[in-house]
Amino acid sequence: MEPFNLASHFVDRHIAEGRGSRTAVVYEGRRYSYAEIAALVNQAGKALRRAGVERGDRVLIVLPDSPEFVAAYFGAIKIGAVAVPTSTALRPADYRFLEQESQMKIVVSEPIWQAESPAPPLDCAPTAADDPAFWLWTSGSTGPLKAAVHTQADWLAPCEGYARGVLGIRPDDVTFSSAKLFHAYGLGNGLMFPFYAGAATVLYPGKPQANAILACAHECRPTLFFAVPTHYAAILRETDTANPYDLSGVRLGISAAEPLPAEIVRRLRERFGFDVLDGIGSTEVLHIYISNRPGKVRPGSTGVPVPGYEVRITDESGRELPVGETGDLWVRGRSNATHYWNRPQLTAERMRDGWFFSGDKYRADADGYYWYAGRSDDMFRVSGEWVSPIEVESALIEHPTVLEAAVVARPGVDGLPVACAFVTLKRAEGASEALAGELSGFVRERLAGYKCPRRIEFLDELPKTATGKVQRYKLR
Repeated sequence: MEPFNLASHFVDRHIAEGRGSRTAVVYEGRRYSYAEIAALVNQAGKALRRAGVERGDRVLIVLPDSPEFVAAYFGAIKIGAVAVPTSTALRPADYRFLEQESQMKIVVSEPIWQAESPAPPLDCAPTAADDPAFWLWTSGSTGPLKAAVHTQADWLAPCEGYARGVLGIRPDDVTFSSAKLFHAYGLGNGLMFPFYAGAATVLYPGKPQANAILACAHECRPTLFFAVPTHYAAILRETDTANPYDLSGVRLGISAAEPLPAEIVRRLRERFGFDVLDGIGSTEVLHIYISNRPGKVRPGSTGVPVPGYEVRITDESGRELPVGETGDLWVRGRSNATHYWNRPQLTAERMRDGWFFSGDKYRADADGYYWYAGRSDDMFRVSGEWVSPIEVESALIEHPTVLEAAVVARPGVDGLPVACAFVTLKRAEGASEALAGELSGFVRERLAGYKCPRRIEFLDELPKTATGKVQRYKLR
């Protein structure tokens, strides 16, 4: 098989093709060129080799979004090792688990290389397209983290199909992502997409709080703005009474990780003037594989399949369902993970004949747009009818006082399940029994009676994972 190395294609290629002087990374007021990043990658790779890292060894990366993260990630891959990015916000017990699970050779929690100017070249390992290159941790909300194993060529499909095919990414684009690089969504947004196109990325190492996100975007003027629904909701709350932030340079907003309610799409367009493309991706598939399109946004819908990906909706027996019926979403594409590390049974259950079982419930309409109904384990029946939490949550968010909502099934007075809603408000002091009653009536005007929450509770914030996904199991 012809040699292929991810680091060579995404970093060294730009030097060979004369783009070494272009800005690659903007970080804390400094601009790093592609040539400077390439030198850092070589230094990191050589340092890992000196530390005894060999081809196939796992390199656990515990670094904030920064040029050092970029160097460690590409440096490990360039020498044929396996990069394993990890959150910087875990507990000691979590890191011990990840160390044992990954059987890592080394942990990089601070730079282990020193600046060299100029940097001697680093020979690229003769890897093939289907050799393992990096792992990404997934599904830590209801159980231990597990690693999806990805290969050297896996990033090509999302970059070609989504970054170029949907976003139309260009060398003059500047990307900014509130989602961090250790997460599949953030890694694509903040590193792989711009480095594929020879564009620039803005890296922010701090916590993704609304005021910090907005200040960074105001200063650095991104053209592609990536965030998760939680962060978009917080941005709207931050600018509800005053908006001193200029985001006029943004040509597209992008959202994933959780469904983006139609009302938030509309509010963002009114306040900032750009469309937000909602989409769905999976760590196992690497990035977004269904998405809305520029100029063709249907608020509340996830959009249509991304070029290069096939999707299908089936019932529990695997029979493909007709248009309009809700079932399990499967996806197939060239970026699908080869397997879960050390999880053969789970691999067999969820990865079949090139297809990945997403765990999401969906329906497709006659125009080919896909509509999210909830996670397979979040759907519940009331009076014998299926209730989609996202449908009820979207109705609640249309109310002008509501910022976020999460709906789960809880036992009613007779022990049977009923819909219960947990709501955060734009202004917490507005919570009251009267408002709860008003919200119940508001939803009842829009949805069938059995879908309406029997109970509404107000919270200061919803429980979420580090990547912004609501942890409904905690609410249950």
